[in-house]
Amino acid sequence: MRNTNHYKHWPLRLPKNLTVPQTTLYENLEMSTRKYPDKVAFHYYGASYSYKELFKEVESLAGYMEKEWGIKEKDNILLFMQNSPQFIISFFAILRLRAVVVPINPMSLTKDLEFYVKDCGINHAIVGQELYEKALPLKKENLLRNIIVATYSDYSKEDDAFIQRVAKSADGEIEAIPWREALNKELQASTYKGESGDIAIIPYTSGTTGLPKGCVHTNSTVQANTVGAYHWMNLTADTITLTTLPLFHVTGLIHSTLSPIYAGSTLVIMTRWDREYAAKTIEKFKCTHWINISTMLIDFLSNQNLKNYNISSLEVIGGGGAPLPEAVGEDLYERTGLRFIEGYGLTETISHTHFNPPDRPKLQCLGIPSFDVDARIIDTTTGKELGVNQEGELIVNGPQVFIGYYQRDEENEKAHIEIDGKRFFRTGDIVRMDEEGYFFIVDRLKRMINASGFKVWPTEVESILYKHPAVQQACVVRAPDKKRGETVKAFIILNDHYKGKVKEQDIMEWSKGQMAAYKYPRIIEFRDSFPTTSSGKILWRVLQENE
Repeated sequence: MRNTNHYKHWPLRLPKNLTVPQTTLYENLEMSTRKYPDKVAFHYYGASYSYKELFKEVESLAGYMEKEWGIKEKDNILLFMQNSPQFIISFFAILRLRAVVVPINPMSLTKDLEFYVKDCGINHAIVGQELYEKALPLKKENLLRNIIVATYSDYSKEDDAFIQRVAKSADGEIEAIPWREALNKELQASTYKGESGDIAIIPYTSGTTGLPKGCVHTNSTVQANTVGAYHWMNLTADTITLTTLPLFHVTGLIHSTLSPIYAGSTLVIMTRWDREYAAKTIEKFKCTHWINISTMLIDFLSNQNLKNYNISSLEVIGGGGAPLPEAVGEDLYERTGLRFIEGYGLTETISHTHFNPPDRPKLQCLGIPSFDVDARIIDTTTGKELGVNQEGELIVNGPQVFIGYYQRDEENEKAHIEIDGKRFFRTGDIVRMDEEGYFFIVDRLKRMINASGFKVWPTEVESILYKHPAVQQACVVRAPDKKRGETVKAFIILNDHYKGKVKEQDIMEWSKGQMAAYKYPRIIEFRDSFPTTSSGKILWRVLQENE
């Protein structure tokens, strides 16, 4: 039975239900442009662009993709880019054609891209110039037919060292269309006829098999959290949002882009995290809202120069991905008078299903169920519903829950359970609920590692480690980390003839070139043996519990 104890602590002046608009994400931008054409849509390293300018570029890019590439409804388009104006323009241009955005982590390697391209049947991509070399092999192998390459410095006016560095031309032959060349054609796309049920975005997440799975979201599921966050976080047209979370990730996309654009507010976009620049930016633009991850906030508060900046404009600071240490939350309150508002969500739910009430948050707490979310706790073995302070698996039903994994019928069946005639998504997270209806995470049923908000699947890392000639056996677990929350640790048994010849650092350095930066082991421990079952299966849980 649905628990409603949390309603006693529901944010003041907010209704407990939310009617999800039947308009589309593209129409959110269109309407904000009509209402605030000359208002600044975003600031980007010394440059500012109005909603009217943003909308014009969206239309031009959409026109090019339709007329030159032949993009049509339901085509999946790879978006491989860091935070930038071009990411936002590309996102809405793809939706303008009723095509589907497939946003991929910029730290992905070529072999990762190959998987996504094949899995999602992708033929076209928009990539950042510094990432082009990773995509080029797929073009040469005819897996990608067309690529547009974007240079971030085209939209900046500051001599930012990082932006200038990633703007350098990639080595080798450019078999792609430069961003400006595509937009300068100023082609007009066909009349927009989008619907709320159109598939809008397929972000990828790791699953129980260790392979990434595409989470299919419609305009409607994304709108549920876009509009929900707009109300919950008190966004207005005069809000100034500091956009630091990666936009390929659902939390950054919803809270740092889509909700502010729905409100007609202003974004201050950062391509990379820099605590000094963030403090300077908050002071300069009087940023009011900042959704981040705990590792960012910890770094921000540890800056000895922070006292030299005026950050009093901040009204809302919150985030998710990893619990915020209590001491950091108290430090934030002492400095700003603001309580950190934690939330909880998944790629499958396009960001949050739970959020702490802004006026009554609890630290290291997932929060309470958001608008129209039915969140329950079940016994992982029997499926029986559990009550207050009983630990079990969190299951959720709500308007933001995805319609399923892309072409994964068997996985979809396993990931859902029906109770009281409702279809619930099984999150795989072990939680408990207190007497007031607040949820707290206890453990992860899945073996996932959460490193600074990036999810790492141990079996994938293990499979790569086994490629090293010195590795006889490998077992990957999560280890506590003050900065990242969790980090990747690998226990390794060396082949006999490598013992004494290979050091832990050697394996770590090798790993850096084999996998994305957030995946490689930060800690390596050599062992002579592993605990195993009678059949020889490694008891990873024993190693994990020792951590």
